[in-house]
Amino acid sequence: MMLSTIRDYLSRRGQATLAEIALHVDAEPEAVRGMLQQWIRKGRVEQRKVEAACGTSCNRCDPTEMELYVWLNKQNQS
Repeated sequence: MMLSTIRDYLSRRGQATLAEIALHVDAEPEAVRGMLQQWIRKGRVEQRKVEAACGTSCNRCDPTEMELYVWLNKQNQS
């Protein structure tokens, strides 16, 4: 059920951070990351890293806010 909730959320939004997805499904980021790996293996999701908006590399940003997941719109896949 959580896999389909993540699928629906990401396909509707197009992209979201790990923190946003975890908040939406009310789960720990590590658990959500594991679910997202299944969609990545199926070729439906791509993980990207968000660059720090401040222009520095101090690493004070929340790591879950720096992981961006993008739903790939691929026709002919279910």
